[in-house]
Amino acid sequence: MKVLVTGASGYIGRQLADKLSAAGHDVTCMVRDPAWPPRLHGPNIKFVEADALQAQTLAAALKEIDVAYYLIHSMSGRVEGFELRDRQAAHNFAIAAKQRGVRRVIYLGGLAAAGGTVSAHLKSRHETGAVLRSSGPPLIELRAGIIVGNGSTSFEIIRCLTERLPVMICPRWVVTKTQPISVSDVIEYLEAALDLRDEVNEPIEVGGSTIETYRSMMLAYARHRGLRRLLMRVPVLTPRLSSYWLDFVTPVPPAVSRPLIEGLRSESVCTNALAARLFPSIHPISYAAAVQKALERPAPLMPLPSMGGASHRTFRAEGNICDVRETIADAPPERVFELIGNIGGQNGWFYANFLWSVRGAIDRLMSGVGMKRGRSRASGIETGDVIDFWRVERAEAAKDVLLRAEMKLPGEAWLQFKLTRQPDDRTLLRCCAWFQPRGLAGEIYWCGLYPVHAMIFSGMLKAIRNHAEQSA
Repeated sequence: MKVLVTGASGYIGRQLADKLSAAGHDVTCMVRDPAWPPRLHGPNIKFVEADALQAQTLAAALKEIDVAYYLIHSMSGRVEGFELRDRQAAHNFAIAAKQRGVRRVIYLGGLAAAGGTVSAHLKSRHETGAVLRSSGPPLIELRAGIIVGNGSTSFEIIRCLTERLPVMICPRWVVTKTQPISVSDVIEYLEAALDLRDEVNEPIEVGGSTIETYRSMMLAYARHRGLRRLLMRVPVLTPRLSSYWLDFVTPVPPAVSRPLIEGLRSESVCTNALAARLFPSIHPISYAAAVQKALERPAPLMPLPSMGGASHRTFRAEGNICDVRETIADAPPERVFELIGNIGGQNGWFYANFLWSVRGAIDRLMSGVGMKRGRSRASGIETGDVIDFWRVERAEAAKDVLLRAEMKLPGEAWLQFKLTRQPDDRTLLRCCAWFQPRGLAGEIYWCGLYPVHAMIFSGMLKAIRNHAEQSA
């Protein structure tokens, strides 16, 4: 089919576009800023510039489209007036889709128990579905609660709270019932909705196989990470007060976290069995299985952000911290890779070898491997090699080297070198220090040693560049 995915730069949109493309569909991703398209991996994906709040831009985006996925919401922008923007965008899109002959719109909304107190955010999600249904082509509306997966805003809030706070003073909403669902199950439902033959005139509620509370979700996450956490309930913390606290504890922007927290007053549990009847082949996994699936993913898989012209940047994403430093070497990638391939052991680390030795000695005192192992081979580098207290996880000639730390740490660490060929046979060399802190001890470790790491990795990067240029 010819499919349009709106909100393609968002968490669900990126994964859905890749999944649909891999399944052989002709996928068009609608973006507002063509200069910053999402990083997608599937084949047969193209981009079109349009904005649902600018009705005149939608006709070209919807041309010859069979099915359109509506994944747009205004919560990530200004907090004020997002309900009006949501309704206006849905109305514009529905009218344009109907005029262009789109056969079906598939919309992912929010799950909330009927009859209860509904937050402004969830009310807007439901109103968006009503506008799409009344003004546009036939609508398939899926409603999901908390989505569990790396990068999901709700899951990242749970991750940050549980990792950073050994003792949590919790408001009443921690015992609100919810039915979290794995992101892989959500994508499977969205893809399967393409093949529904009959019209569905009511929302399809989707959720995982277990009903949880926010308390049980945080404690289950803690068990998977081997953390001890104490949760103490108090009656005075309202969702609004809790949202202010989240501004300090989590990196989630207030424009996103506050509407989400306000929605915690209402239960989000499936009340109909439409999903099981319409999609009998889909069997959602439990919350515990979804958490395990998210945590099993290797850390350094996220795309690096734009450096914006800077030579150094530190960012956090999906429970990981990455310190990126880059430089241009006046030497070909093959020469730079050869130098990196001989790093460690008796060859040293190009810069501050004494400090590397001290770190190895400290690791030995903690019953770690230290620096005693040296190198697996005299020269060159291959996947699986040992280099001091690192192991080579990936070695792609003249392009990429990924080392995984095997020292004693309150978390997991990787050191990555990325090489990109530049004009005139020069090399853009990036040194990426990845760290996945485990609990509060991991955060303290990263912050405490950051000045030392910054000096070592910056000096090492310059030394590699200088050696490459001299030998070239």
